[in-house]
Amino acid sequence: MAILCDSHETSYLLPPDHEDWGEQGAPAFVYGQEELLTGGVQWPSTPSTQDSLPLSRFDSALCSAWRQRMELGLFRYRLGELQTQVLPGAVGFVAQLNVERGVQRRRPQNIESVKQAFNPEQFNFNKIRPGEVLFRLHREPDACGALPQEDILVVINVSPLEWGHVLLVPEPARGLPQRLLPGVLRAGLEAVLLSSHPGFRVGFNSLGGLASVNHLHLHGYYLAHRLPVEGAPSQPLDPGGHLHLLQTLPAPGFLFYTSGPGPDLEAVISRVCRATDYLTDQEIAHNLFVTRGAPPGKASPCSALAGVRVILWARKPSFGVKEGEAFNVALCELAGHLPVKTAQDFSTLTEAAAVALIQDCLLPTAQAAAVQEALVALVAQEEP
Repeated sequence: MAILCDSHETSYLLPPDHEDWGEQGAPAFVYGQEELLTGGVQWPSTPSTQDSLPLSRFDSALCSAWRQRMELGLFRYRLGELQTQVLPGAVGFVAQLNVERGVQRRRPQNIESVKQAFNPEQFNFNKIRPGEVLFRLHREPDACGALPQEDILVVINVSPLEWGHVLLVPEPARGLPQRLLPGVLRAGLEAVLLSSHPGFRVGFNSLGGLASVNHLHLHGYYLAHRLPVEGAPSQPLDPGGHLHLLQTLPAPGFLFYTSGPGPDLEAVISRVCRATDYLTDQEIAHNLFVTRGAPPGKASPCSALAGVRVILWARKPSFGVKEGEAFNVALCELAGHLPVKTAQDFSTLTEAAAVALIQDCLLPTAQAAAVQEALVALVAQEEP
């Protein structure tokens, strides 16, 4: 996908001499609540205008720095325009051919448990090259001095899925395992709100949910296509309407929604993390996807991106990459974005085959019902 970049934004670029890359430290991208965009971000009426979408200061900083790292050869492969198709059918899967990622990405670590401890001997984000860090994402305290945001490193994913694919990594030296925490989830939600591009999404894979590195991180990337989860219908699971069941193919999921920053966003962060804590403690693998989208309820036009949807899927554990499959099922596939590994699979993939592959990764019916009951009970424990 083509993303226009502000040629005047240079503060996040590396200096010419690579020996200076580790000396200067990562620059800070400091933002305030006024930069969190809660309205006016929509898909254009015609696909031909998507490449001219206006960029926010966050988009400009990320894209210009990301492009420079690509030109400097810091990725495992050079990402070109990916061959893309929307699979015929009711779901609206967006399939992309990404052969290089399938071949050249780092092999997943040996994971045996959703609760596995961090191992400093394995690859982790303390071992990346200095040039891979774009900047530190840092939220200023609000007017009342509340909600200071911890520094989050924004790091290139050296095996990118799509344009602008980055990792959000909280304080790597802490050695946090891949278990979702409120601080990094807040940063992910606010990164989506900082972007004026409707296709910037953020997600999380648990251990057993195809996370390949056991060091806490989120994914963020641009995809210039609508996805079915943006406006799919849902039904409330609790009287307060805090937890919804997303009723759509390819996979039902738990839907949390926020209209923007403030107490509502903080409540969503708390609910989501309580849910993922429960799943982790029960050794249930899970994936999470954050996207601008419509409020919960009946099906809405995809253009109605009034707030942010956080979708959580509980799934069967899968440790390691399955060879021979057209795609691996993780956060983006459950949302309807299918990075396909081979040209043969890309040319023959059907909606029915994609749905079958995804649904094979979901929990059995009885276990899924038990998880739903447990998450509803967690929401009911909230103070009125």
